Amino acid sequence: MCGRYFREEVSWEEFFSWLGVLSIPGVAPPEANWNIAPTAIQPIVRLNYDGSAREMAPMRWGLVPSWWTKPLKEWRAISINARAEEVAEKPAFRGAFRHKRCLVPVSGYYEWSVQGKTKTPFVFRLRNRRNFCLAGLWDAALIDGSELQSFTILTTKPNDFTAGIHDRMPVILRPEDYDHWLHPRSGDPSGLFEPFPNEDMDAWPIGPAVGKVSNNYPGLLDEV
Repeated sequence: MCGRYFREEVSWEEFFSWLGVLSIPGVAPPEANWNIAPTAIQPIVRLNYDGSAREMAPMRWGLVPSWWTKPLKEWRAISINARAEEVAEKPAFRGAFRHKRCLVPVSGYYEWSVQGKTKTPFVFRLRNRRNFCLAGLWDAALIDGSELQSFTILTTKPNDFTAGIHDRMPVILRPEDYDHWLHPRSGDPSGLFEPFPNEDMDAWPIGPAVGKVSNNYPGLLDEV
């Protein structure tokens, strides 16, 4: 499971260099956020309406499928994550998997190790400290007369590096695979679901402050 992540400050110029998305006129780039939790509105990157370019869009974390029409409070599914091996068949995700894939830009994510009654949070990020993208799906549902756009993050089996802390990890994509993931007609994407290489990842334990969503500052990443 991937239930928290963070994103450092990124300028529009950096977003363009990294993801090929253009700035939105008159709109500042998304602010840095050190403790992103489910239901937060966060940017994702998807293809535009005709599939000719990438665009950034703000969405709610926790996918609600297009066929859901009841009030949001009645949607009880835990849909912040989708198991990569199930997305092609699971009703909540299969439509989005076929037609609405996205990139979730992050600087790293948090995971908790549970030993008995003790829970220790860890930071995970790339060893080179670069920003990266997680594989995601998005969808749009009409609820109470308004369109709700939302997304989920795909997870896969852990690599050896992360397995000692948690039994799942997010699907981390390499830049050269972004187009393959985003374009539904680019062929079977299941090869992208393999765990990210051990040697390219880093992790360390941090303090319990990250467990409180209102705590949002760079010091959350400090090793303890």
